[in-house]
Amino acid sequence: MFEDMTYENILNDMLSRVPSDVDKREGSVIYDAIAPAAYKLAEMYYQLNNFIDLVSGDTAVGEYLDRVVADYGITRKHAIYAVRKIETTGAVSIGTRWGIQGVTYTITELITANRYKAKCEQPGEIGNQYSGTLDNIDNISGVTAILTDIIISGEEEETDDNLRARFYDQIQSPSTSGNADNYKKWALEVPGVGDAKVFPLWNGNGTVKVLVIDENMAIDPDLPIKVHDYIETVRPIGATVAVESPEERVIDVSANIELDGSKTLNEVIAAFTSAFTEYLKSTVFETYTVSYARIGSILLATEGIEDYTNLLVNSDTANITIGDEEMPIAGTVALSEAV
Repeated sequence: MFEDMTYENILNDMLSRVPSDVDKREGSVIYDAIAPAAYKLAEMYYQLNNFIDLVSGDTAVGEYLDRVVADYGITRKHAIYAVRKIETTGAVSIGTRWGIQGVTYTITELITANRYKAKCEQPGEIGNQYSGTLDNIDNISGVTAILTDIIISGEEEETDDNLRARFYDQIQSPSTSGNADNYKKWALEVPGVGDAKVFPLWNGNGTVKVLVIDENMAIDPDLPIKVHDYIETVRPIGATVAVESPEERVIDVSANIELDGSKTLNEVIAAFTSAFTEYLKSTVFETYTVSYARIGSILLATEGIEDYTNLLVNSDTANITIGDEEMPIAGTVALSEAV
C-alpha cells in the first residue's frame, strides 16, 4: 500500500516544495534539515505496511494472529508438559527433582512403591525424548532413579500455520450444532491434533466416526481417546461418537537411478525419502490417490539424480488408491545405481 513512500521519494517530494532560489544540494542547510525527517517518515510508512500484515488473518503471526482469531472464538492450543514414570531404588519425597540431558522432572505423585509420576519442567515434546538413568538434582543420598514410560505426551504450542488453518476451516465451513464441520472443529481444538476426517452416519442414524492424526501428519495412539473425551463434553445429546486413528497404507518405492556426480547414493536416497514422505503427508485426508507420476517427478527433482528407470510403486507402475479410512506412509525406499 505504501510501496512508493521510500526515503528517496519522500525526500525528493519535500525538496520540490522548497523555493528554487534556495540551495537544495546535498550538504546544504535545507537538505540536511529535511533528510532526517524524510528518513523517519519512510520508517513510519514501512511500519504501517508491516502493521497491515499483522492485522490480516493470512499474514498475522504470533500474538497478532492470536488476536485475529480470538474475534472468532478460536484460541491457540497451549504447549503440554510431559508426565513420565520414574522408578527409584528407594522412597523419595513428592517435589524432588531429577534430570537427564538438561531436561528436568519433578515428582508429583506416588503410583506404587518406588514408582512415581513426574512432570517435566520444560513444555513440549522435549519431555518425551529421553529415557534412562536420571541425575539426582536434589542430592538424595542412597537413591538412584530411572525415567521410563510416558504417561502424558508433551506437545508443542500450536504453530501459526496450524492455527491459521483452523481459523480458515472455521470461517470457510461454518459449523452448526452437530454437523460434520462441527465434529472436525471440535477434534482440531484438542492439543496435538493436526487434522481430522469425519464420517457422519457411519454406522446408522445418530453415529459419527472421526479419524485424527497429529500435527506431524502421523498417527499418535494416544490422540483418539483425548479427542473422544473432549467431544463427549461438547457434542449434541444422543449422538454416538467413535474416534480412531486411520489405518496405515505402506507405500514402497524402488527404482534404478543415474547419478549426476554431485551427490552420493546415500545422500540422494535421504533427500528423496524426505521429499517423498512430505508428499505423502500432503495427501492425508486430501486425496484418495498416491500418484505414480508425482513420485517420478519427485525423483527427477531430487538433487543428484540425472535420470531414472524401472520405477515401481508397491511393485507396480500405477497410481495407488487410498481407502476412505487409510493414510499413506513411506515404506521401503530402494534406489540403486543403474549399470
